[in-house]
Amino acid sequence: MTSHRFDLIAFDWDGTLFDSTALIVRCIQQACADVGVVVPSDEQAAFVIGLGLHDALAHAAPGLPPERYPELGRRYRHHYFERQHELVLFPGALQLLQALKARRQRIAVATGKARRGLDAALDSVQLRDLFDATRTADETASKPDPRMLLELMHECGSTPERTLMIGDTTHDLQLAANAGTPCVAVSYGAHSYEAFAEFKPLFVAHSTRELHDWLLIHG
Repeated sequence: MTSHRFDLIAFDWDGTLFDSTALIVRCIQQACADVGVVVPSDEQAAFVIGLGLHDALAHAAPGLPPERYPELGRRYRHHYFERQHELVLFPGALQLLQALKARRQRIAVATGKARRGLDAALDSVQLRDLFDATRTADETASKPDPRMLLELMHECGSTPERTLMIGDTTHDLQLAANAGTPCVAVSYGAHSYEAFAEFKPLFVAHSTRELHDWLLIHG
């Protein structure tokens, strides 16, 4: 493993490996309509992707009293689980993960999803056994708190300088900064390319093919 720059590569899930951004946006908007608050724009709904569900919905519906957050969460989960069977990995994502495993690099998931949601997604694409470790927002601190990534490093025996965080949102990149790890951004998910500059990612991939090629050379 010392022949590689990174011992652990941690991936965000939604919008990075899993093509779910558009569905999450629609479900947030439908949930807001259900509880009678202003429906966020596509951009506003996409911004909260990557946060834990409570934090995400609080940002998406700032006018909703906190005691109604559980109701909003239930409506979001209703719409999401009704349609999650339609979701798939981004083209090339499986081949990328398999290539990293073949090189004996540890790979992990650091996601704002809840454990129930991540396990269902992993089962749907038959990847539950591929990752060395996973963390969800309901079992640790939500992004961008560094706890999630620090726990993954501890579990996998890695250090910040030998860990890489990959994600499609500024929440992912701020997580990496807070944990002291390098990061790589992908531009095909929830947040715009222009928002990544302040976090100084090592690379910005515009497709899973670009991400695959960069990791096999520089990872």
